[in-house]
Amino acid sequence: MKFSQRVGETSSTKLVQHESIDDDLKNSLWSVITLTYFDKVVFHPHRLNLTKHCNLMPLIQALWLHHFKVPVDTIPYEFSTATSYLRDQFFDAAWYRQLDFIEACANNGPPKLKNDFIALCNSYLLRENSAYRFVDGELSEITSEAEISAVETAIRTSGQYTGVKEHLKTALNLMNDRSNPDYRNSIKESISAVESLAKVLSGDSKATLGQALKVLEENGNLHQALKSAFSSLYGYTNDEGGIRHALLAESTLEKADARFMLVSCSAFTNYLIELNGE
Repeated sequence: MKFSQRVGETSSTKLVQHESIDDDLKNSLWSVITLTYFDKVVFHPHRLNLTKHCNLMPLIQALWLHHFKVPVDTIPYEFSTATSYLRDQFFDAAWYRQLDFIEACANNGPPKLKNDFIALCNSYLLRENSAYRFVDGELSEITSEAEISAVETAIRTSGQYTGVKEHLKTALNLMNDRSNPDYRNSIKESISAVESLAKVLSGDSKATLGQALKVLEENGNLHQALKSAFSSLYGYTNDEGGIRHALLAESTLEKADARFMLVSCSAFTNYLIELNGE
């Protein structure tokens, strides 16, 4: 804790930054771009400071083409001019466009540098108490480190099971779409991930989730209490007012509902994979 915080002149904590970015976080995120990418620029011999002849040209070109959506022939000839332009665009943008920019830098950065970029971004997002973190390469509104770990682990380890990984990634994408979030279908994808895994583990591709969980319980691969708990959660999505029926108005669903289901289903798939692996 800083001296000014210890003596009460400045706050040692700040409220969660939700739908906002303060100057501390904004400056930190730009520093990540500078330290991770711009300071690691490599130019072709005899082409110093020329944007077209550096290892970051694919990133800059992708930003012009896909993020700013402006003609690529407007990319500045000199690299320093291009980075100055990017800096101005970043600091003048609204908070959500700044996060779009950070996400674009993560997705289009050099493969050898992007993992460091994401890790450093997450460290500053955590330090400045932001509500957002990178999860599987996308910025997500998941504030708990345990929640992030559950989702990332499920996506990473479920690849051997047909459909599970894609259901979870789709649920995450639908929940995090900042322009048009679809919480109803995000919840459906989350529960479908568990259903898909349970079918594989039970050996019955036509079973419902409840039927598959019963098989796992009978085989000694699932504790009765957990089976009952998740069967009840599954039942919520399938009753006459549930997610899979049109009677539940989509407007009543919130991001908290989708996030809860994604984290719960991710944690449950992790449990099933580890338990049945043993």
